[in-house]
Amino acid sequence: MTSPGLRTARASAYRAAGLVILAVAAVVALVVALQFGGGAAPLLIGDAGPFVRWGLPAARMVNNISAAVMIGSMVLALFALRAGEKPFETALDTASIGAAVFTVSSAATAFLTFLGAFNVQLSLEQQFGEQLGRFLLTLPLGQAWLITTIMGALVTILAFAWRSWTPTLITAGIAAASLLPMANQGHSGELAGHVIAVNSILLHTVGAAVWLGGLILLVVLRGHDIDQTALVRRYSSLAIAAFFVVAVSGIMRSTVGLGGWDGLWTPYGLIIIAKAVLLGGMGLLGAWYRARLIPRLGGENASRWFWMLVLCEVALMGLASGAAAALARTPPPTGETAAILKTPAELLTDSPLPPEFTLDMWFTGWDIDILWAMGAALGLFFYLAGVWRMHSRGDRWPIHRTAFWVLGLIMLVWVTCGPINLYQDYLFSVHMLGHMMLTMAIPLLLVSGAPITLALRAIHKRDDGTRGGREWIMWAVHSPFSRVVTHPFVAAGIFIGSLWAFYFTDLVRWSMYEHLGHEWMVIHFLISGYLFVMSLVGIDPVPYRLPYPGRLITLIAVMAMHAFFGIAIMMQEGLMVAEWFGSMGRTWGPTPMEDQYLGGGIAWSIGEIPTLIVAITVAIQWSRDDTKVQRRGDRHADRTGDAELEEYNAQLAALAERDARQAAREG
Repeated sequence: MTSPGLRTARASAYRAAGLVILAVAAVVALVVALQFGGGAAPLLIGDAGPFVRWGLPAARMVNNISAAVMIGSMVLALFALRAGEKPFETALDTASIGAAVFTVSSAATAFLTFLGAFNVQLSLEQQFGEQLGRFLLTLPLGQAWLITTIMGALVTILAFAWRSWTPTLITAGIAAASLLPMANQGHSGELAGHVIAVNSILLHTVGAAVWLGGLILLVVLRGHDIDQTALVRRYSSLAIAAFFVVAVSGIMRSTVGLGGWDGLWTPYGLIIIAKAVLLGGMGLLGAWYRARLIPRLGGENASRWFWMLVLCEVALMGLASGAAAALARTPPPTGETAAILKTPAELLTDSPLPPEFTLDMWFTGWDIDILWAMGAALGLFFYLAGVWRMHSRGDRWPIHRTAFWVLGLIMLVWVTCGPINLYQDYLFSVHMLGHMMLTMAIPLLLVSGAPITLALRAIHKRDDGTRGGREWIMWAVHSPFSRVVTHPFVAAGIFIGSLWAFYFTDLVRWSMYEHLGHEWMVIHFLISGYLFVMSLVGIDPVPYRLPYPGRLITLIAVMAMHAFFGIAIMMQEGLMVAEWFGSMGRTWGPTPMEDQYLGGGIAWSIGEIPTLIVAITVAIQWSRDDTKVQRRGDRHADRTGDAELEEYNAQLAALAERDARQAAREG
C-alpha cells in the first residue's frame, strides 16, 4: 500500500508535469501555426520587427490561458467546493494567480499592439510616452486593452481578499466581464457578420475558460483531502456544457471568417480544421473519463487512470490554445471592405441593407444572434431534462406549462434571430415591435412555464455543504436583492420607468451604435418584463405578492403609463436618433417619420395586448382563489357540522332574548 507521503510526492510531480505539458504543447502549436499561416511573416510596409511579430501572439496565448485559470477556477469552486475549507481557498489562490498573470499579459499585449499598429521605435523620450498615452486613452483598441488590464488587476485583488460564496460569485462575474473588450479585438470587429463574430468569440472564450481552467484546478487539487469522485463528476457536468458552447460558437465564428467552403483550404481554414480535430479529441476524452474514469476513482489504480487521461487532455488543450492564438494573427479569407465602397447602411451597421420588408420576409428573414440562439437551446434542454427527471420518478408536470415555456423560447429566437433582428436597425417600427414582445409577450409565456418551480423540484439537493444548481437558485430567490427587485411596486417601476428612460435619453442611441448596448437592451427588457409579469401572475416563489385587488390596480396604472408612452412617441415632431434611422439610404418602406409614428402606434396598441392578457389572467386567478376559499369553508362546515353557523345563530338568539327582557322591564 502506498504511503500518504509518497502519494503526495507523486501528485506534486504530476502537477508539475501537467503544467510543463500545457506550456510546451501551447508553444509548439503556436510556432507551427504561425509559420504555416503566415501570422508572423514580415509586413511589406511598416513591419515592427520579429520581437513584435512573435511576441504579440505569445502574449495573447498567455493571456488566454491565464484567463482560463482565472475564470475556470472560480466557476468550479462555486459549483463543486465548500466555502471556508482548504480546497476552496486553494481554488481562489489559483484564480488570483491566474488573474495576476492575466493582468501582466494584458498590459504586455496592449504595449506590443501599440508597437505593431504604429511601428514606433521603443524609446524613453517623452514623445513615445505621449503616443502610448494617446493610444490607451483615445483609441478604441487601446481603451479596450486598458480596461481589460484594470479589470484583471481588480480580479487579482478581489480573488485574494474575498473568500466566501457571494463575493466569489461577484468576482467571477467581473472576471467574465473582463473578456468583453477582448471579444471586440482582432478580426471580429472587421468582418461582415460583426455581431455573430463578436458573440461567437465571447462565448468561445468563456466556454474554453471554464473547460481549461476547471481542468487545471482538478490537477491542482489532486491529492487534497476532498471527495475526488464528486469533484470530477461535477467538473464533468461543467465540461459537457462548455464543450457544447465551444463547439457551436467555433462553428459560427469559422463560418464568418471563412466566407465559404473554398476558405477551408486556405491556411486560415486548415488551422481551423486542426482546432476542430483537437476539439473532437478532447470531447472523446471527456466522454471516456465520464464513462470509465469516474467509476474507477474509488478503486485500485485510480490515480494512474486519472493522470493518464487528464494529462492527455491537458496536452490537447495546450495545442488548441496555441493554435487559437496563432489563428488570431492569421489573415482570414474574407477581409474588410474598404470604407469608400461601403453603403450608408454598411457604415452604420457593418451589414448591407436587407431587401424590402415584404410579407414573406416575416417567415424567411434571419439574422442569427448566436448568444440568444444558444441561450434558448440550453434553456429548452435543461427544462425538458427537468420534466423528464420528474416523469422518470413518477411525478407529474403540467403539459401546458411545458408548452408555454417552449413557445416562449421559440418566440425569443424569432425575435432575436429572425426578421425582427434583421430589420430592427433599419425600421423603428420593427424595433418597437421587438421591444414590446421582449418586454411583455415573451415574459408572459416564460413565466407561465414556472421554470424556478420545476428546477427546485427536479434538481437533486446536495447534503455535503456545496452549492449546486438547486442551492444557487434558492440563494437567488431569498437574497436581499431578489426581495427588492421582485417587490410588485419595484418591478412595476422598473418596467415602466426604464421604458421612458430608454427612449427619451441617449440609451437608445447607445443600443444602436454599440453591440454591448444592443445586448444590454435585450437582457434588460426581457428581465424587467419577466419580473413584472412574475409579480402579478407567476407561481414561482417570490418573497411578497400583492393581494389580487392591488395587482389589478398596479396593472391598470402601468397600462395607462404604457399608453401615454406610445402616444408620446406618436406626437414626436423630430426623428429619434435621426443620424441613424434617417441615414440608412433606405428606398423602400415608409419614410423615417412615418415609420416612427407607426412605431408609437405599435407601442400604444399591439403592446397593450399582452398587458390585457395579464389582466384577464389576474382576474381568473382571483376568481379561482375565491372559489378555493369557498370550497375550504364548505369542507370545514361539513367536517364541523356547521358548528360556527350554529354558534353564530345562538349568539343572535341570545341577543334577541336579552333585548326582549330589557323591553319588558322598561314597559
